[in-house]
Amino acid sequence: MAGRIREEDIAEVREKAKIDEVVSDYVTLRPAGGGSLKGLCPFHDEKSPSFNVNPQRQFWHCFGCGEGGDVIAFLMKIDGLGFTEVVERLADKYGVTLRREEGDDHRERPRGPQRARLIEAHRVAQAFYADALASPDAVVARQFLGERGFDQASAEQFGIGFAPRDGDALLRHLRQKGFTDEESTAAGLVAIGRSAYDRFRGRLLWPIRESSGETIGFGARRIFDDDRIEAKYLNTPETPIYKKSQVLYGLDLARRDIARSMQAVVVEGYTDVMACHLSGVPTAVATCGTAFGDDHARVLRRFLNDHEEFRGEVIFTFDGDAAGQKAALRAFGGDQNFVAQTYVAVEPNGLDPCDLRIQQGDAAVRELIARRRPLYRFVLENVVSKYDLDRADGRVDAVREAARLVSSIRDKSKVEAFARELAGMVGVDVEQARTEVRRAAGRAARPAPQAAAAASAPVAGQEPTPAAPPLPPLTEPRFALERETLKLVVQEPAAVARATKDIGANDFTHPTYRAVWELVDRCGGLGAADAGWAARLTGAASDQAVVGALSALAVEPVPSRKGADDAFVANTVYRLQELTAQRRIADVKSRLQRTNPVEHTVEYNRMFGELTALEQHRRQLRDLALGAQ
Repeated sequence: MAGRIREEDIAEVREKAKIDEVVSDYVTLRPAGGGSLKGLCPFHDEKSPSFNVNPQRQFWHCFGCGEGGDVIAFLMKIDGLGFTEVVERLADKYGVTLRREEGDDHRERPRGPQRARLIEAHRVAQAFYADALASPDAVVARQFLGERGFDQASAEQFGIGFAPRDGDALLRHLRQKGFTDEESTAAGLVAIGRSAYDRFRGRLLWPIRESSGETIGFGARRIFDDDRIEAKYLNTPETPIYKKSQVLYGLDLARRDIARSMQAVVVEGYTDVMACHLSGVPTAVATCGTAFGDDHARVLRRFLNDHEEFRGEVIFTFDGDAAGQKAALRAFGGDQNFVAQTYVAVEPNGLDPCDLRIQQGDAAVRELIARRRPLYRFVLENVVSKYDLDRADGRVDAVREAARLVSSIRDKSKVEAFARELAGMVGVDVEQARTEVRRAAGRAARPAPQAAAAASAPVAGQEPTPAAPPLPPLTEPRFALERETLKLVVQEPAAVARATKDIGANDFTHPTYRAVWELVDRCGGLGAADAGWAARLTGAASDQAVVGALSALAVEPVPSRKGADDAFVANTVYRLQELTAQRRIADVKSRLQRTNPVEHTVEYNRMFGELTALEQHRRQLRDLALGAQ
């Protein structure tokens, strides 16, 4: 038996398999300076990218979880493959002929069929099903596609196929291609009853692919009235290569547009994905027979490169019925998985993207996505709409129910904004909404009855004040620029003073960072800095959170190879001020959106002029930041 692969052939595989090209099938990479690339680590959940790839050295390393290695190690870990299987896979892709040492039969032998065999079985099955779509038996399948506006070219683009109604047509085909029944069953293509039979029979099929384009499963829709399986959709079961909680249909086609546009559209079905792509929304993906969950979010974030505030957005489309509202609540519960802004797009008449395209055309689908609304606003409006707001008790009940929702979100920095939004929706004072949110948070955090009984009783006649929601961590990625700027303020105050005199408290959104800057002002500002500047700031601080932040800011390294030179300092400060300008732009846009241009012409025009000036100011800051690089 042929033995181990020769070392010189393995070396050739490592040389020809460009690591940035391979990793980009799984992670969106962006330049990180010095010839390196950076993205979100696929091996642990993170909101700030610590996964680095060096194409020159053909090596990758994650500074977050400590994993690293070459291109072979990457594929072994991410795909769960053995060493030999990875080498063979890369050799086939990059045209390397593998030779083996004679007389050495030591080879990895994983239990059950190898991944490569399961992938190949799906490739053969997909081709078989695609050919069958053109057969006389598939007339109903072609009619189904035609009625939904999908022609032959569309079917080919998405790899759609038809499973013959014969009980074992695919099974026989796979046997002819050299696959064992064990391999076909392990792949989820064949099921075992009294005998082996095709899992999908008489159904229209969509191949479900990994981001790399390899087919790992199928989604099958019933098209015949006499189909004995009642479920409209039948999906591949869990297999060694197919985990439905980690797969997004259409990601192989959408991933490059998602990375380029920093936008992802999550729809509910396979035909909705097709309709979006064919209508000019190429960032659409869908789950495969399950609700959108945390694992799906982690997969999507890798391709969104979801860590830079104000850039990315995730848009969910839901039906306008009760099921759609329930799905929106689920999505809202997972909203904090993303740094990106989350939106919802709901067609007023309840049409999904596929039906909308059929009835109103491609432009209507694009318009649906363009009319997206913030997810939190959609969810809160649905809650509030259940109550009669013309009645005082209706307003009280609406605020109380919505407050429970607001208090449950994981990102506590958003609580204040949501409370204000809630007050405006219901028509109550902002402080009333804040109070209800605090009460809801207090009830959620209330100790068990035994613990409560042991606690000291409150003073008679006084209602205990619930604890304020905890502040978000200082290291959250959305505060990164604030942290880097204050690091320079503490360590290199003279360089910051040379860069600008326009930094203010409004440039800092985290309460602790804002307090640090206010402390700088109280200590005389940057012009008063001396050799003991950091110690003087720490000594003047009375808040322990500020003291802790100052100590960290004083010792953390500056992320620049040249140190804190004037160009680096200026770039950091201008980027921070650009974020401030973007927040102001978002506020004006929000007010503009709520203002009727006909009824309030003067106010509308004033805000439009303000928006134009802010946009110009933001562009100037961007140019200054780029010029300082």
